[in-house]
Amino acid sequence: MATESSMALPEFLGKAELLKQGAEARVYRAQFLGKPTIVKERFQKRYRHPVLDEKLTHRRTVQEVRSILRCRRAGISAPVVYFVDYNSHCIFLEEITGSSTVRDHITSCPEAELERLAERVGQILAKMHDEDVIHGDLTTSNMLLRHSPEDGESDLVLIDFGLSYISALPEDKGVDLYVLEKAFLSTHPNTEALFEKLLKSYTASSKMSSAVIKKLDEVRLRGRKRSMVG
Repeated sequence: MATESSMALPEFLGKAELLKQGAEARVYRAQFLGKPTIVKERFQKRYRHPVLDEKLTHRRTVQEVRSILRCRRAGISAPVVYFVDYNSHCIFLEEITGSSTVRDHITSCPEAELERLAERVGQILAKMHDEDVIHGDLTTSNMLLRHSPEDGESDLVLIDFGLSYISALPEDKGVDLYVLEKAFLSTHPNTEALFEKLLKSYTASSKMSSAVIKKLDEVRLRGRKRSMVG
């Protein structure tokens, strides 16, 4: 079955719309089983030994799927995984239609709404870290707001778990928050107070926040020392 699907995959992807190609993967938009779907295809790295490349690519694919499923089981909104082909390292994911990025939303909404959004992001990241999921690439572009006509409040969806992994270490969670902080403040200047509100919400929501925030402070200090040294 897996071999048959792998044989049919090049033809399927040939008809799909290529959205982007990064260093690690190609991302396509397609219809799969009648549903709008995003297909992520990790491709071979020619500069790596084939056996090592296969092992690393397989591990990355497994980690990404595992992180998404763990989040969804915990009640954290993330794309549905429709299908995984481990031979060709392809993941078929729900396309989050009717959504916009948190990055775009921050630039266009009133301050009171921004503060509520920061609190929600903090709560969701606390829940994710309490499940020992490290996202690895937290940015406001990797968070979507899916608009719900029923209750009026948008659903906050985490996407792009390509660098994710499972870890219980406060250090890894602190680094995850540091990556977000750097991305947040560089993308959205003069939002230090907003990010502090996010962290306050994280601290109040996570069972292990004190150790994580302590590590975040240590990582910040290391980052400042590196920038001073140049």
